[in-house]
Amino acid sequence: MMKFEPITIRGFPLGSTVRSETKGIWMWCVPHPLKPNHTLVLLDTEGLGDIEKGDPENDLWVFALAVLLSSTFVYNSMGTINHQALEQLHYVTELSERIRAKSSPQTDELKDSAEFVSFFPDFIWTVTLELELDGHPITEDEYLENALKLIKGKNPKIENSNMTRECIRRFFPKRKCFVFDRPTSDSELLLHIDQVSEDQLDSKFQVQSENFCNYIFNNAKTKNLREGIIITGNRLATLVVTYVDAINSGAVPCLENAVTTLAQRENSAAVQKAANHYREQMAQRLRLPTDTLQELLDVHAACEKEAIAVFMELSFKDENQQFQKELVIIIEKMKEDFLLQNEEASIKYCKSKLEHLSEPMMKSISGGNFSVPGGYDLYLEAKKEVECAYNQVPNKGIKAKDILQEFLQSLAPMEDSILQSDIALTAGEKVIAAERAKKEAAEKEQELLRQKQKEQEQRLEAQERSHQEHVHQLKEKLEREKEDFLREQDRVLEHKMRVQREMLIEGFESKSEELKKEIKQLKEEKERKQTDFSTVAHILDEIGNVVIAVAPLNLKMAGLGLKFIGSRLKETQNSQ
Repeated sequence: MMKFEPITIRGFPLGSTVRSETKGIWMWCVPHPLKPNHTLVLLDTEGLGDIEKGDPENDLWVFALAVLLSSTFVYNSMGTINHQALEQLHYVTELSERIRAKSSPQTDELKDSAEFVSFFPDFIWTVTLELELDGHPITEDEYLENALKLIKGKNPKIENSNMTRECIRRFFPKRKCFVFDRPTSDSELLLHIDQVSEDQLDSKFQVQSENFCNYIFNNAKTKNLREGIIITGNRLATLVVTYVDAINSGAVPCLENAVTTLAQRENSAAVQKAANHYREQMAQRLRLPTDTLQELLDVHAACEKEAIAVFMELSFKDENQQFQKELVIIIEKMKEDFLLQNEEASIKYCKSKLEHLSEPMMKSISGGNFSVPGGYDLYLEAKKEVECAYNQVPNKGIKAKDILQEFLQSLAPMEDSILQSDIALTAGEKVIAAERAKKEAAEKEQELLRQKQKEQEQRLEAQERSHQEHVHQLKEKLEREKEDFLREQDRVLEHKMRVQREMLIEGFESKSEELKKEIKQLKEEKERKQTDFSTVAHILDEIGNVVIAVAPLNLKMAGLGLKFIGSRLKETQNSQ
């Protein structure tokens, strides 16, 4: 069962003869009847041991693929679970040659197969028979477990069936058995069983089928890979292609390689979705130009937090936080783009307003209206009116003071000319007026520098806040992954220890010792992983370094920039 967008098609054809109806593996996807947002994916494999195929290799690969893709593996057989039935299931003994858990060539087969239990599906054996043991009725599960007990003896036939028993017990931690009567005693109906209505089926078979279906609906797990990686529809498609490509190329399907391929694709998509979320939310929530820089940075912080959460939810096995670093860079660039858009919107709006408000004054200057006795005072009054009107304009944005300062500086030559041509003023008055104008300009520049210093500090604070958010969400994700891993390891260890005790009780000391070694290796790996999870400081430091590395130049040089602004403030203060 996978978390999967539903694709509904017709069911499978059925056959009651030795001739296989299904070729390869057929897939049927239906909405899960009990779990919302889940799809039940039914995989029907061709019959194993079909005499018409004459290619046992094909059967082996079909069996291996079914195991790799399923969360619950159902094996159907007729008659009792005896030596012959177990021999027909000999494919399970060759799984260690057909599936690799690790990609490392140094990994030995025993260690590799020891990890199968961590990602193998639950095992259900459905069989048609009358249940009893030594003349006494027993439960279905008791029957299966009794059939899987090892038998002492050196006979090759016994050893082969024992190997199958052992592999099932070792690899499949959760096992279940369902016993079915024949669906009908009518041989004609059996030939077309998929076309038979339910009321034509034996009532006992209907009850058994309902019990089986209810068990699947309620107990079949969502397909997971190791460390809690949930399989969705897209991920299932990637796994199928990856495994089949490996088989077709003559290689052995490797779970680690499949997960790596899956992670590359999924993490790339996670980065894109997170970045898209950030861009869309910023565009929706911002009204440019913003009144202050902090207003934009606050919206950025909220959108970035959501984007990181999107990435964390969709990503997995992000080695060395490669993809998270990529997201840091992308969001930082998009933030800078929004900052630039904000500045441009403010500049455009402010210039337009100033041009409109100053138009009467500029016409008066051009017309020589201020080139009269007392013209300087008339000019100052006109300039003050423009400034007051401009200051009353709402929503000018963060460049309001910069644009006003540029405008006032552009007036300086004309202002000085008007001052010097005003014959009503004495020479001393002109000097005083010039000094006063210089002082006012210095005060405005000082105010502008203070604003720039504040904005630099706000951007640095935003950068630190971004770093802390990435670190915070990464820590939480690593903690969840640690809990998932330890939970999975405990489950595997519990299973291995149970099988080891059973082997010892049944008198198979050598097999018990083998399992003991496996258990020791698992415990060592668990301790090693715990150490790895506890030493994530270097990863968090790298995220911080990326945040610093992608900061714009004025932030990288923030210390120098703030020092420079501070020195300019002192200069303007001293000059007053």
